[in-house]
Amino acid sequence: MPRFLVIQTAFIGDVVLATAVIEKLYQYHPDAPIDFLLRKGNESLLSNNPFINKVWVWDKKQDKLKNLWRMALAVRKKKYTHVINLHRFGTSGFITFLSGADNKIGFDKNPFAFCYTKKVKHIISQPYAADIVHEVQRNQALIDDITDGTAARPKLYPAKTDYERVAPLQGKPYICISPSSVWFTKQFPVEKWAALINSLPYEYRIYVLGGTTDKNNVQQVLQQVTHPAAHDQSGKLSFLQSTALIQGAVMNYANDSAPLHFASAVNAPVTAVYCSTVPAFGFGPLSDNSRVVEIKERLYCRPCGLHGHKACPEGHFRCALEITNEQLLWWITKKI
Repeated sequence: MPRFLVIQTAFIGDVVLATAVIEKLYQYHPDAPIDFLLRKGNESLLSNNPFINKVWVWDKKQDKLKNLWRMALAVRKKKYTHVINLHRFGTSGFITFLSGADNKIGFDKNPFAFCYTKKVKHIISQPYAADIVHEVQRNQALIDDITDGTAARPKLYPAKTDYERVAPLQGKPYICISPSSVWFTKQFPVEKWAALINSLPYEYRIYVLGGTTDKNNVQQVLQQVTHPAAHDQSGKLSFLQSTALIQGAVMNYANDSAPLHFASAVNAPVTAVYCSTVPAFGFGPLSDNSRVVEIKERLYCRPCGLHGHKACPEGHFRCALEITNEQLLWWITKKI
């Protein structure tokens, strides 16, 4: 019987998208143990996942190299038959290299790809390509020979207690807005988020979401808000509690960031706002009811990078500032 280890030690959104691999492996190998290795801080995302046997947690911030060595040795002792590395950097490649697995699978960009028994080219589509290769499709290519060629959807599993925690917020129709991002140029500006909230119908409650590190940004948004039913939920909900709230929303708004993928993982309606990055990178929404909103003009400077910058390299930030409220309100005007 195969024994699988899936590795994704990147950011929150990357782990969410990686759950599509778990779904697919279970579909074809329901009796095989499936383990997952991620960075410390992201482990709660996989709580309650019924298809994961064990979650390995690697602390990348404290004694990083010592903990890496310990993790690699611990993984080796498990004698996995398949190590599937979705991460493209050397640390995860090192764990794969030392795993002793008969099948070491990963992307060709990893520095340890020389040891892989199967390596797949990591393809990022051109900025305005008609056919976009999504990250879940890239990941699926790693396991297409032991499953099939069609990617599953990512999925998160909030617990009953997560739904109970957000139930008091769900008495009336509501909209969730996640205004923050690690990268400034991926983040729709504060004043633009406030303008959107102020233009939303008063029949909806507005919940502004974020982690504890996002509180300052959320408060800056709300300082400019006049909508009578806007509420600050930053720092109050866990990942899965936020996902449970997002699942029941009439609409969700998010940057090119993790909350967008939370919505995809529960098939919730979502409007994805793209500033300096583009959907062609492969991290767009997967929900049935979803739309990408971006500047209509093809700017000479966009995209300015795969992840974003601390400030607009050109100094004008047109990719964000020229997105209009009318674009963001597409789902309301569609209903009229």
